[in-house]
Order: sequence, then structure tokens, then C-alpha cells
Amino acid sequence: MNKELFHADKEIDYKDMPLAERVRPQTLDEFVGQHQILEKDTILRNIIENNELTSLIFWGPPGTGKTTLARIIANKTNARFIFFSAVFAKITEVRNAMKEAEYDLRNFHKKTILFVDEIHRFNKAQQDAFLPFVEKGVIVLIGATTENPSFEVIAPLLSRCKVIVLQMLNEEDIYTIIKRSFSHPHGDIQQFEKMFDGKMLHFLADYACGDARVALNSIELIIKAYGKQKEKLSVESIKKLLERNNLFYDKDREEHYNIISALHKSLRGSDPQAGLYWLARMLEAGENPMYIARRLVRFASEDVGLADPQALVQAVAVKDAVHFLGMPECNTALAQLVVYLATAPKSNKIYTAYKSAAGDATKTSHLGVPYHIRNAPTGLMKELGYGKDYKYSPEFEDGYSYQKYFPDKMNEKTYYLPSQFGFEKEIKKRLEWWKKLKDRDKDVNK
Repeated sequence: MNKELFHADKEIDYKDMPLAERVRPQTLDEFVGQHQILEKDTILRNIIENNELTSLIFWGPPGTGKTTLARIIANKTNARFIFFSAVFAKITEVRNAMKEAEYDLRNFHKKTILFVDEIHRFNKAQQDAFLPFVEKGVIVLIGATTENPSFEVIAPLLSRCKVIVLQMLNEEDIYTIIKRSFSHPHGDIQQFEKMFDGKMLHFLADYACGDARVALNSIELIIKAYGKQKEKLSVESIKKLLERNNLFYDKDREEHYNIISALHKSLRGSDPQAGLYWLARMLEAGENPMYIARRLVRFASEDVGLADPQALVQAVAVKDAVHFLGMPECNTALAQLVVYLATAPKSNKIYTAYKSAAGDATKTSHLGVPYHIRNAPTGLMKELGYGKDYKYSPEFEDGYSYQKYFPDKMNEKTYYLPSQFGFEKEIKKRLEWWKKLKDRDKDVNK
């Protein structure tokens, strides 16, 4: 067993650490934000104050205090604390840590807190390695994740942990964190405080988008860039320095699906303004425009359908335009489609009709095709009765002749009932006309 993996921390030289790490809170009194999970008599507050150990999953956006809360719990307990980053840790290191924890518990009755940062980056096999040790109480697992643990943490492990949801910090919380950083004993930036007036700090608090680490990193960057001047800075003077290249958006993760859902539901609700906003959120964050185009083609048939048959034509044309132009030129084509779909009449009748038909198809797949509508390309098939008595509708009066198209042992069904909106009003008239002809033919054949 490699004991060197678990040696005691040496004295830290705070000057070599990022500002965010130097000013990290060590107690609940120093912690800012997350009032919903830390107010009096909440589960997490009681766990920390009563020094009661239990496995936890901290789920929330970056820079909201997940790692800090884990360290505060470690400071309140006599348990051994091991930190793992799922980005760098190897499965052999995980297993060695489990063995070490089991040895300490068996021989010294000492528990181990195992903190796993970005636990969602561990694959199933790696997460499985924790399970027996959590079950036996050998370790107390505290995982931190920015992703929905329902999707990213294996169910057996998740069921043995209490999920604590952290919210994005508000501007007031970020402002407080920035202000405190100037007077923190390890911050070592007090001499630069006069460079930042209230307007500047509020700008930085807003710029951070709820991420305390972004705010503190911005302070540190500004000091490194302008600290020698030691003059009061203006917001305009640092905007270029802090120009944001990445918006808060994580492709292929939960936020990706939340935003495409917001776009879909805005269009379904006939709100082109919100639709354009969510489209821009995705495109400006670097989403693949072909993914958006595919989703909008689906929307055109699922939510607009035959209420406006041109919706699908438009969607496919825009898909081709996106493929042909690419970004950024295709952004207006997608915007055009978003507005078209949002303002089109809506009908999900095609979607519900197919869903109902699919249910029946699954249940009756053993029923054969009626002989009169079977294909008869050979003489043998004709001799067997394939295609016999088939009625070719164009040769009949009104271009219609009733015959049964469902399987012989299945009653006729009505799946598609057009809505009263858009082009479906015309379709409804046609269906009613054919129903009259069907009823006429049925009466004649009685």
C-alpha cells in the first residue's frame, strides 16, 4: 500500500495559491450564501454543527461552495479527510484509499471522509469501487458535481447519499465575498482595495454570473494587470481585459437539455421573443447549429404538423441552409425558422395519432394484411388471391370507393382527428366528405 498518497499536509504557503483558495472560508460563520440549505434546523446545518457524519452529494453550479462546505465539515470532525479530483485520480489510488480507511476504522476506530470533486467524471466502474465501503460505513463519501446526480451517479451509490442542492449565488452574495477578500488575513490584497470603487465591485459581482471563483479570479487578474498603477479603475478600462469568451452553458450536460427544452416550449407557447433569446443563448455559447436545426425539424412535425404544412418545408430548407453556410452566417436562418414556428398555428394531432397507432401496431403485429390490398407481382400470388377484388378508387364516382384497409380481425380505428386551426380546417372538411361517401357505400353494400 502506498502510504505516501495519504501523508499529512505540509504547511501551506498561501502566497503561491490562487486568491480564491487563499480566502476560502474555514467555518460556517465565514461562509456566504446558500441560506436555503444552511439556515437553522436544516439537515446540512445540523450535520455540520452536531458533527454527525453522513454521505452527501453536493450538486450545484461552479463556484457556489461545494468544496468549501466539504472542507468545513472536515474541519469540524476528527475523521481523516482525503481529497480526490475525479479528473486526475486513478482507480488504483481509490482502492488504496479504501483499504487505508478500512485499516484505520478496524484498528483505531477512526472514520475517513472521502471527498470526490467532480464525481460525475468517474465512470461506473470507478463509482462501483466506493459502494461496498460506503455500505459498510468504512468511509463517509462527500461528492461534488455540477451535473444532475440522477444521471451521473450510479443509482446504488446515490441511494446511500443525501443530495444537497446548491443554488447559483446572487449578486449580493458575490459582492460580499469580494469585499471580504480584501480584508482576509491570507488574501494579501488589502493594499489594492482603493483601486476598486462600489460601481466596479458591483460590475464584477454581476460579471461573475453567480460563480464566486470567477469573481475572485477577476480581482486577481485585474491586480496583476493594473496593480502597479494603484489608481482607481473604471469599469470601461477593464471590460476588454475581462471579455467573456464562454457563456454559462455546458454542451452535452443538463444545461444543454434545459435550454433546448426552453426553446421548444417557448415556440410551443407561440412566444417568438423568448424563442429568439434561447436560440441566441445556445448559438453564442457554441452549440452545434445542426443540432438545433434537427430539433426544429422535429418541432415542425410534432407541434405544428398539418396546421401549417409549410412549417416542415421551412424547417428542412433551414436545415440545408445551416449545413451550407455554417456559423455565424446561419444564425439568421435559424432565427427566421424560430419566428416562423413560434407564430405558426399549432397542432399535435399528427404526433398523438401516430403514438396511438404505434400502440395498436405493437399489440396486433401478428395480424396479416387483407388479401385484397396485398401486393401481387407474380402469377402465383395472384392465384393465391393476392390483390383480388381490390377497388381502384380513381375509377369510381367521386374518385372514391369504400374498402377495408385494416386487418380482417381488427376493427377500424380513428387515430387522426384534425384540429380547428390552420390548414387542418381544410383537412377536416375532406375527412368529413370521405366519411359521407364511406357511409353511402356501406349502405349500398348492405
